Amino acid sequence: MLQEKKLLSIVIPVFNEEEVLPEALSRFVKLKDKMSDVVSVELIFVDDGSRDSSLNILKAAAKTDETIKVLSFSRNFGHQIAITAGMDQAHGDFVAVIDADLQDPPELIEDMYAVATSGYDVVYGKRKSRAGETLFKKATASAFYRMMSYLCDVDIPRDTGDFRVVSRRVVEAFRGLRERHRFVRGMIPWIGFSAVPFEYERQERFAGETKYPLKKMLSFAANAIFSFSKKPLTLAIRLGVATIALGLLMAVYFLYMKLFTDTPVPGLTAILVSIVFFSGVQIAFMGGLGEYIARIFEEAKGRPLYFVAETINIKQAD
Repeated sequence: MLQEKKLLSIVIPVFNEEEVLPEALSRFVKLKDKMSDVVSVELIFVDDGSRDSSLNILKAAAKTDETIKVLSFSRNFGHQIAITAGMDQAHGDFVAVIDADLQDPPELIEDMYAVATSGYDVVYGKRKSRAGETLFKKATASAFYRMMSYLCDVDIPRDTGDFRVVSRRVVEAFRGLRERHRFVRGMIPWIGFSAVPFEYERQERFAGETKYPLKKMLSFAANAIFSFSKKPLTLAIRLGVATIALGLLMAVYFLYMKLFTDTPVPGLTAILVSIVFFSGVQIAFMGGLGEYIARIFEEAKGRPLYFVAETINIKQAD
């Protein structure tokens, strides 16, 4: 009796990628055909409210190939939500996640899948180099991962993105995590299970512009920190205690100078500088506390993560 062939789902979030999609579709279809002797492959494209012709390109491809599946959002909900929607719809025994910009070569999925089927639940891409990226982007990425390593209790591997292959049980666990402010590359390590890195050379973007300018990068970093760390609150408490101790020491010192020496006590300038500095510190930490409260407020609403406008070749996932 022949054993039923396993299914690999490849989730591909898309946002304004009309310049890349023809080449991306060609390479993904070639990968699917190449792997067909080993595993069946479905390609799940999630259009995140694109404003260019990306959706039309995907629709045309899906009409000629039923293994190309398209899910279109009612508006732009964000990259991490798009990954979530794709995983919600994936039926595969294993699921790969990869962006459409071709910086992560689709052809590597074949080798990553082979590693996963050898006994791992998560095979995550680890970048040995980052071609085509500016020195500023590389420096900020390095600083971000170092900061996350310090702040987070979860071990988030450095130099990784969302490019990975995960097993069915990881997907099922991930589906149970429905927080709105999502950081997928942190959520999957939080789930656990066996994981192994897959090192590769990241390519230059094939065409178009990055969908993560500085503003979005900062927002993404904030989501990561406030979703996976309470250390900012702990640091605020420690700084507050240290400030009180410093204030008491200064009070004792100034009192001593006033009563037992002829040295004049520092005047208005020192006082004003101290007030401005510590007022700034207070406002900064109040803002951080406000971010945590805002996230509680968002979660308390219980709204759906996304709304789907249209699907093509997609059956409802179990």
